[in-house]
Formats: sequence, C-alpha cells, structure tokens
Amino acid sequence: MRCLIVGHLVRDIIVKGSGIEHRIGGGAYYSAMALSRFCRVEILTSVGRDFPESWLQGLEEAGIVLHTIPAESSTSYRLRYLDGNTRELSLLSVAERITNMPHGSYDIIILNPVAGEVTPETVALAKRRSNFVVADVQGFIRSPHPGRLKLTGVDGGIFNGLKVLHSDVSEARLVRNLNPEGIEVLLISRGADVGQAYLRGRKYTYTPARVAVEESTGAGDVFLASFSYFYHNCPFIQALKRASAFTALFLQRRSFDFPMDEVNELAMRVKVERLNDINLHE
Repeated sequence: MRCLIVGHLVRDIIVKGSGIEHRIGGGAYYSAMALSRFCRVEILTSVGRDFPESWLQGLEEAGIVLHTIPAESSTSYRLRYLDGNTRELSLLSVAERITNMPHGSYDIIILNPVAGEVTPETVALAKRRSNFVVADVQGFIRSPHPGRLKLTGVDGGIFNGLKVLHSDVSEARLVRNLNPEGIEVLLISRGADVGQAYLRGRKYTYTPARVAVEESTGAGDVFLASFSYFYHNCPFIQALKRASAFTALFLQRRSFDFPMDEVNELAMRVKVERLNDINLHE
C-alpha cells in the first residue's frame, strides 16, 4: 500500500514550565509515523535550511520517502503547555505553499496542513490522484501569518467528496457549509470525551478508552491516519474502535512501539453507538 501525506514538517519549540524542548512536529510527521507501521509512506512538504538534517534522516531511516519543496524558512511553532491538554500556540515562521504533488497514484492521500499551506486547488488535485483522500480541518482554518495563533473560517465545500475528514468540535464550528452527507466519514473528536462520527450522514458517537496522558500533541493526526488505514481495510465501526485504541496507546507511551494485539484488546473498551439525529455542534 502506497500512502502520501501532504503538509509541512514543523520545528516545534515546546515550553513546559521553565523547560524548553526543540523537536520535530506537524500533522504530517505524526500521521506519517503512525502509518509507517503499516505501509509505504511518502511525505510532500516544504522546509528551509534551518530544518535539522538529523530530523529528516530519522524519517528516512524509518522508511519514509520525502518530497521537499525548498523554502527560505521552515514552519515553526512555539507551544506553551498550561497542562496536558491545554496549550498556547504561536506561529513563528512559515515555509512555502504546496500547490502540486508527485506523479503516480496513491492508495491513500492525507492532507494535513498546519498553516494554510494546502490550497483548495491542491485538494482538488488530490481527488484526481486518489479515490481515498482524507484531510484534517486544523491547518485549513489556521492563519498563515506569524504571531499568536489565529483561526479563520473555511468553506466546507472544498471537502465534499473526501473519504474521511477529521476535526475537533471547536474547529468544526469554523467550517461553513459543512455537510456530513457530502463526506463518506466525518470524525469530530473531543479529546478524551465522547466524540461524534458520521458515516454517509448517519450519526454515531464513540467513547475513547481512557489512559493516563501527560501531553496530547499529535493525537488528532494519529487518530486520522490510523482510522484511514483501518477503514481502508475493515468495516467502519471496527476501524473507529481500533483507531481510538491505537491513538490512546500512542498518547500513553509517546511512541508507536506496541503490538497490534494490545490495540485490539483496548479497542474492545471503545464504545460506539448509532444515533438518529444530525447535529454538528451539540
């Protein structure tokens, strides 16, 4: 299976208390690392000379193929954690927009921008390259201008025809004309709380398995990527349970080094229920 992930790799500056840590980040990174457990992964990104070469080498050593667009500066965020689930983000710099993609076909294309680098035209191009295109709302509603993170609206029409779309509940409110029936699977997460999922417009709720979490960075990206892979290979409810369990184990251990037997065991604790009404913001 060949998968392409589109979005900026990020230079993250993590601030916790008086401690500061520099590390690789961005939705494309977390989605790629999750998928590298299962298939051939390629990343289409843009980075500058300020991006540590050792980070790129680490991805290549994990078997991930990189397609890089040169930029003057890499995308960089400062993340100040107030607690395990609450953080303040500031955009420090932004790399180049992504307006094209490699030739060839892909089994899955994941559009996972962090600062508006994926344009509506690129979304349309992805749909022509694969019949299994998924996206995360987050990077489509973030302002690309440096400074304290600002969120802007986006027309949900660009997502019509996608196989999977993920958003957290607060981000979904900023998507105008978001139509669950126009997307095969719409996932709306609420962190560790009960989330919503729509399969061809039919509404479900899912209750994630609870685990001890010190940091939530990457949760949505891992959830989207793992769900996409599982949904490509198994029924919707099974994919939803497995993706929730896979994400919980990642958050608990901050690594992907766990056996699928543990994922399947934890998945049995994820509750999924079908509901009758459609309400994105309840």
